[in-house]
Amino acid sequence: MHVHTLYSADSTTPLEAIIDRCNETSINCLAICDHGSIQGALALQTMAPFKVVIGEEILTPYGDILGLFMSQELPGKMTLEDAIFNIHQQNAIVCVPHPFDFFRNSSFCNRSKLLYHISDIDMIEVFNARSRTPYAEKKAKKLLLQYSKLASAGSDAHTASEIGSTYIEMPDFETKEEFLLSVSAGTIVGHKSNPFVHLVSTKNKFSH
Repeated sequence: MHVHTLYSADSTTPLEAIIDRCNETSINCLAICDHGSIQGALALQTMAPFKVVIGEEILTPYGDILGLFMSQELPGKMTLEDAIFNIHQQNAIVCVPHPFDFFRNSSFCNRSKLLYHISDIDMIEVFNARSRTPYAEKKAKKLLLQYSKLASAGSDAHTASEIGSTYIEMPDFETKEEFLLSVSAGTIVGHKSNPFVHLVSTKNKFSH
């Protein structure tokens, strides 16, 4: 539900390596959510023998926002209001990844701002394999239940080996509407990634 490719500044994972890893781990659907780009997702969609959801991770002053089922690429940095508006303009899904994770500069940690826009949010990521803060995930789950939002979970993979660490077992789907129904019936399965994967991402970011 949350995978990065070499089209993200902090990842160097080739598309072929992603396909190989999915075949190894029996993952048969991916949401590619590169930072400020849908080019990797579009390219993988033409190559992969499995379903690829076109996503994008967009940085706002309050933290990252994911768009799922994107048809047009948005700028890598936008205001929160513009990001939400433009995602919905594409009839795409708004998801908040790794909220309340104070160890990440890109995490959405402003609860009051999040609540102000809660009616415009479709999904909240309640398990992120790279997150090291169980307290943050408890807060995310509480918010999700309180406002009846759909639960997302993902590996947030920036390397091929991370793919498969976290996933959602859910019925197959074809459309965005079917996807939302499938997620609501899904089961989150996963474990935390090795903390050292963050070092790889940092190295990649500064060597690009």
